[in-house]
Amino acid sequence: MTTANAHAGPELHVALLGYGKGGEVFHAPLIEATPGLRLAAVVTGNSERQEAVRRRHPGAEVIASVDELWDRAGEFEIAVVTTPNDTHAPLAEAALKAGMSVVVDKPFALDAARARGLTELAQELGHVLTVYQNRRWDSDFLTLWKLIDEGALGRVHRFESRFERWRPRPKDTWRERGAAEDGSGILYDLGPHLIDQAVNLFGPVERVYAELDARRPGVGAEDDAFLALTHGTGVRSHLWMGALAARPGPRFRVLGDEAGFTVEGMDSQEARLTAGETPDASDWGVEPEDSWGLVGAEGDLRRVPSERGSYPSFYEGVREAVGEGDPVPVEPHEVIHGLEVIEAARKSAREHRSVRPGE
Repeated sequence: MTTANAHAGPELHVALLGYGKGGEVFHAPLIEATPGLRLAAVVTGNSERQEAVRRRHPGAEVIASVDELWDRAGEFEIAVVTTPNDTHAPLAEAALKAGMSVVVDKPFALDAARARGLTELAQELGHVLTVYQNRRWDSDFLTLWKLIDEGALGRVHRFESRFERWRPRPKDTWRERGAAEDGSGILYDLGPHLIDQAVNLFGPVERVYAELDARRPGVGAEDDAFLALTHGTGVRSHLWMGALAARPGPRFRVLGDEAGFTVEGMDSQEARLTAGETPDASDWGVEPEDSWGLVGAEGDLRRVPSERGSYPSFYEGVREAVGEGDPVPVEPHEVIHGLEVIEAARKSAREHRSVRPGE
């Protein structure tokens, strides 16, 4: 992993908008651990979160409102938007117009048209714009990518992927109690990850079939979703996401004409960040052997060592894109296609038929 002494470029000042779980767990620790980036400010009007910022990130200034941030935009090179989903696009647009490069948490926007508009605006203004799709750096995903790249599975024909939880009582948050049109629900929460991984592995999606259900009393949008995607390559992806999974299925089950791959459980980076660990640990991203996946066929299975997970790679890529002009770690156009898939999934669930993205 890159060390603090290995980066000789300019220090880039980062303003983090929002300090809920996204800001506290997924962004602030990674920004602080990235040489060449400085967590200079956190924008939150919540007094408890302000105190939490001061305790954990004493070098960061607390700014109470985005209006104050826009007035002082010249002090920061990068804005990171990790606020409620329906504010992502408006805040990203304002930050670009204020002169900053922008990282937007998923979902990039609530629809593909708004996301395309943001991308065009960034190009017109000459600012960097990228989307935080951290699951591209999950250990299990990197392991699967390597297996496919090496041809270990042969020609893949089916990809199954799950983010399932057992949370029978919904939390009292906008994410679970809000309406789908405002960006709430599990399709906007977990769908961007699962769809992004499928598209990265197997290419653009041609058809979408979806089942969306609100199963727990009191939820405002779907908390149980299934998507069947047909890729242009012919691969079929089945994606599950749910909050009422008393018996979760495997994280991945991938079938090829020579072998299959299965892995249980989740990459450990989120749990370690949630526990307050920092990503500069020497064993960061390393998965224990009992978490490794299985590859092969019935009667001939073997454990395959997990690739090292690397969430810090995203912000290293942001630093290089903003400071050195390198390509962004996540291209917005890739994520726009994922939003088209989400829109097609909603239409499919309403009309009970398969839908072409962009239809």
